[in-house]
Amino acid sequence: MNFDRINEKLSILADAAKYDVSCSSSGSNRKNKNKGLGDSSGMGICHSYTEDGRCVSLLKILLTNVCIYDCAYCVTRKSNDIKRAAFTVQEVVDLTINFYRRNYIEGLFLSSGIFKDADTTMERLVSVAKKLRLEENFNGYIHLKSIPGASDVLMKEAGLYADRLSINLELPTAEGLKLLAPDKNRQDMIDPMTFVKNEIVIYKEEKKLFKKTPKFAPGGQSTQMIIGATPETDLQIIHTANHFYKNFNLKRVYYSGYVPISNDERLPSLQSQVPMLRENRLYQADWLMRFYGFKATEILDANKPFLELDVDPKLGWALRNLNFFPLNIQVADFEAILRIPGVGVKSAWKIIEGRKFCKLNLQHLQKMGVAVNRAQHFISFTSAFIKTDILQQENLKSIILNNVKSKYQNHYTPQLSLF
Repeated sequence: MNFDRINEKLSILADAAKYDVSCSSSGSNRKNKNKGLGDSSGMGICHSYTEDGRCVSLLKILLTNVCIYDCAYCVTRKSNDIKRAAFTVQEVVDLTINFYRRNYIEGLFLSSGIFKDADTTMERLVSVAKKLRLEENFNGYIHLKSIPGASDVLMKEAGLYADRLSINLELPTAEGLKLLAPDKNRQDMIDPMTFVKNEIVIYKEEKKLFKKTPKFAPGGQSTQMIIGATPETDLQIIHTANHFYKNFNLKRVYYSGYVPISNDERLPSLQSQVPMLRENRLYQADWLMRFYGFKATEILDANKPFLELDVDPKLGWALRNLNFFPLNIQVADFEAILRIPGVGVKSAWKIIEGRKFCKLNLQHLQKMGVAVNRAQHFISFTSAFIKTDILQQENLKSIILNNVKSKYQNHYTPQLSLF
C-alpha cells in the first residue's frame, strides 16, 4: 500500500465529507456473535464532538469527490476547481479495519459524489459494506449515504449490510432544489426512501415468524437539509421534517447551516452565513416534535414563520400561551409537565414518581434536574395558587433571560477540549 497516496486521498475526501452532518449512529443493535471485529450495541457508538457540536467518532469519508452534478451549494460540484480523488473499494475496507484496530474509530460513515451514474456509485458503496461484513467479519457500525436514483435491488442489498441508510433531501422544498440543483429530481430521493421504509416493515414482520431472518437497516434511515441556501422559512422547514417523520418513519432529520462557498447569484452573499444558533433552534424544535408531543403547527404559524433566536422554541411557545399556566406540579399529567420550560423528559418522569411520596417543592425540582430559573415562572405547588401579578409577556421574557444569563456568568466553567 502506498501510504503517501492513501494519506493524500484521506486528506481530500475526509475534508469533503465534513459538510454532511448526518452521521449519528444511534438506533442500531448489531451484536458480535461470531468473534469478529466490533460491536454496534443498542447504546450506540462512543462519540467525540468538535467545538461546534458535530460528531467525528466515525471514519467519515467520501468514496470520491468526483461528481457529474453541478449543484450550486455543493463544494464537490463538477464546475468547482478543486483537487479530485477517489478510493478503491479495498482501500476503504483496509482503512476502516486499520483505524478500528488502532481504536481511532467505532464505525464507518461512507458517502460519495456521483461519478458516473447512481447505480454505479451505489454499487461501489454496497461493495465496501459487503466486504467488511463477509470478508473482514466486521460487526461495527456502518452508515451508507444512499445515492438518489439508485435501483431497488441495490437499496435492498445496502440495507442488509449497513446499519443505517440515509438520503439527503438537500433542500427543504422541491422549488429550492430546482433553483440550485436543476439536474436533480426530488422524486429520485423520495423513491429510495419509500422503498427502505417498506422493506424495514417487511423484514420486521418476517422476523416475528422466522428468527433467522436477517436484519434490514436496523438503525433505520435519516436525511439532511441545508438551511439558508434558499429562502425557506423555519415554518416550511419544520413542516417538511414533520412530513417525513410521519410518512417515512425517519429516525432523524439533520439540519446543516449553509456555508458560503461561491459568488453564484442564486446563493446568499458570502457574508450571509447561516448563524449556528438558527441551526440549533431547528434541532430544538425537532426535539419537541419527536419527544415532547408538540405538533408542528404549535411551534410556528404563518404569522410567526421564524424561530426566535433569543429563546428556545419551548419557552417561546410558553410565552405565547400563558393561559396554559401555571401548572400545579402535584397533579398535572405527564404530557402537560413536558410543556413546562426547563423540564426535560427524564425530569418529567422523576416528577411523576417523586410526588407519590411527598409534596414537591422548588428544591426537589432542582435536584431532579429541572432548570428552575425558567420553570419557576410556569408552575405552582398548591391547587389554591392564585395569579395576583400577571406579568406582561415581554417583561417575563426579559426576566427569564436575565436569570439564565446571571446563572451562566456565576457558574461558568471552560468546556473541555478534545482536540
